[in-house]
Order: sequence, then C-alpha cells, then structure tokens
Amino acid sequence: MEDVHFHSAALDRDMVYRVMLPDPLPGNEKLPVVWLLHGAGSTYRDWSNGSNVAELATHGLMLVMPDAGNSYYVNSASNKKARDEDYLIDDVIPDVRRRFPASSERDQNAIVGISRGGFGAAVIALRHPQLFSFAAGMSSAIDMAERSFRWRAPSASFGIRDTFGPMGSETRKTSDPYKLIASLQQPAPYFYLTCGQQESLLEPNQRFAARLKQLGLPSEFHAEPGGHNWDQWNRQLPGLETSLLQHLRLVQQKAAHA
Repeated sequence: MEDVHFHSAALDRDMVYRVMLPDPLPGNEKLPVVWLLHGAGSTYRDWSNGSNVAELATHGLMLVMPDAGNSYYVNSASNKKARDEDYLIDDVIPDVRRRFPASSERDQNAIVGISRGGFGAAVIALRHPQLFSFAAGMSSAIDMAERSFRWRAPSASFGIRDTFGPMGSETRKTSDPYKLIASLQQPAPYFYLTCGQQESLLEPNQRFAARLKQLGLPSEFHAEPGGHNWDQWNRQLPGLETSLLQHLRLVQQKAAHA
C-alpha cells in the first residue's frame, strides 16, 4: 500500500491517492485496475480502512483510491476551478499509469463507488465508456442530478445547484445517469448495483436498474437488508468481487495458469 501526493492541474492544488498492489508483482505484466471512489464526507482512506476490499489485490488487481474531498465527481457548472471530473480523468489516471504498471485496456479497468462515489462511478463510466468495461455503485446517490432545493438541507442544496446548474439546464442533463444511458453511443460498461433495503436511496437505484434492463444494457441489481453504512456494504462485497473478477476475465485467466 502506498499513498501518492501529486499536483492536480485541474484543481490547481496538491492531492493524494492510495494504491494497493498485489504481492508479488507479476513480472512485467500490466495490472488490471479498480478505481475506488469514496462518498461524501469521506476520504481516500475509507475504502481500505472500512472494508475488506484489499482482498481484491490477492487476485492480481491494482486498487486506486483517489481523494476527492466533498466533490460530486463532475466539473462544476458555476465554479470553473472545481473541475473534479477532469481531475480524475486527466490527472489521477495518467499519474497512476506513469508511476505504476496499470493497464490502459478498457476490459482491464473497472470503476466502483460508494454513495456519492457510486453516482460518480456511473457518470464517469457513462461519459467515458471507452475507459471502463465495468462500473459498480453501492448505495449510489444515483438521483443526485435530479435533486432540487430542499429547505431541510439548504447547504447541500446550494452545493447541488452550484455543481449541476439550475433544474432543466444542459449541465444537469449531461451529469444525469438516467439520461446518459439513453444516449450512450459506445458499448456500455457492465453495471453492478447494490443498495440496502432500509435506505432512502433504494427507489432511485431500483429505477435506474429497471431503466438499464429496459434499454437492454448489461447489468445486475442486488438489494439486501441494511442501511447506508459499511456493515451493509461489506456484506455486498463478496458478490461484487465475484462479478468483477468474471467481467475482467480474471477467473478464466487464473484457471488457465493453474
């Protein structure tokens, strides 16, 4: 495990990401990569500190956990310095590939997120389908771009408007997973979605899963008992791991080398 500090041109400040590598490294081969996005109020440490995700590295995967602060993983509609999508695509990914043996092949790259990171994983995968063959969201805040002003959460509501623009705007549409899947021109990534049955996010995730199915896009959805916390997400991790290894073709490769 290594924490890398580097300068982000998109954000014009120093940032950090955490990397987990398999031990030992497989010679000169490029490694398949899982890009792990954290949720709101969290940091790049949360995946490694709160879950058993390190198990994936034992299958020959590289794990990358970028710090994203309290961002929505998209470029802000109003703040030209808050270019969080550019930060991930133009800064983090190239920096990782310069420093580590990370594969740049689409079928060797997956993006996975928790909560707001799940929203980010969906938007990033749909806006850059040439980069990722697998996208997963656990308790994704998938309806984020649909949310309007809420008096019960004024600070969050102002943040949403600043990031996505006013309701009905073009910036809202281009950051809305429900609309992005309908206009996808390239092969879609495989979507693996989970949500706790006691979460307010269950209905938006069910609706997104139903829309994927209606459009004939490859996906699966799992709802299990539990709330919006690591207890529920850790119970979902084994299923995510199984699907991820299958779709990155690591199960077949491992069997072939056995």
